[in-house]
Amino acid sequence: MKKALLATLLVAGFAAPSMAQTATAAAEASPHSLTANIGVVSSYRFRGIDQTYGKPALQGGFDYAHSSGFYAGNWNSNVSSGAGFPDGNLEMDFYAGYKASFGDFGLDVGGILYYYPGSEGRALGINADSGAVTNKELYVAGSWKFLTLKYSYSVDDYFALRSSTGKGTDGTGYLELNANYDLGDGWGINGHIGKLNLKNIGNGDYTDWKVGVTKDVNGWVFGLSYVDTNAEGSCSKGQFYCFAKSLQDDAGVLDASSSTKDAGRGIAILSVSRSF
Repeated sequence: MKKALLATLLVAGFAAPSMAQTATAAAEASPHSLTANIGVVSSYRFRGIDQTYGKPALQGGFDYAHSSGFYAGNWNSNVSSGAGFPDGNLEMDFYAGYKASFGDFGLDVGGILYYYPGSEGRALGINADSGAVTNKELYVAGSWKFLTLKYSYSVDDYFALRSSTGKGTDGTGYLELNANYDLGDGWGINGHIGKLNLKNIGNGDYTDWKVGVTKDVNGWVFGLSYVDTNAEGSCSKGQFYCFAKSLQDDAGVLDASSSTKDAGRGIAILSVSRSF
């Protein structure tokens, strides 16, 4: 019975080889790919600045890529009012762009929208009266092997921020250098250094850096990193990056009893993530 079945399959294979090859080629040559990712971190830092008031974050998103180089995606994380977004507890990022590679070199250009549903546009005690907090950026990145240099440019007020005199923060720029090196056997090391130039806010500029190690265990990537900045976050001096857990009450009045935290302080972060 098995021999007869095998013979039938062989005859069918020889009778229509072009059909089989065409189907295989079509399956292998699909220009579309869709992936998802999920992760947990012990603390969420964005460009070195605390976004969850020292608490853990659940994160995840989806990515679509086309063989031509175009891509689009969405990424999400919980945040807290301690990051300067009263009444908002979710960050949603939407991005799209184009990637190309030339041997060991790569190019990436695109744009991203940071959106905080439920926030009221009151960032770091400033009532922007602009609805939910958003930030729109354009970016360009170049890579070589395990190194990537990227520049991001804010096309509107940087996360709804304005100076004490009402000047806008559009034109804010962030330059970063990232390294991700594969050590083999599932191990990897990574490093990062970035510089934020916050337009029209004198004590808003800072440098952040990170060093870390990762281990891939059956598709789950475990990580340990150390993140630090020189951001002016001393709460005893009332500096810019001193965040309060509850900045304002429902009437928009600053709550003097709120606990505060240096949002740029150094911290070790544990993480676990997986892509599907």
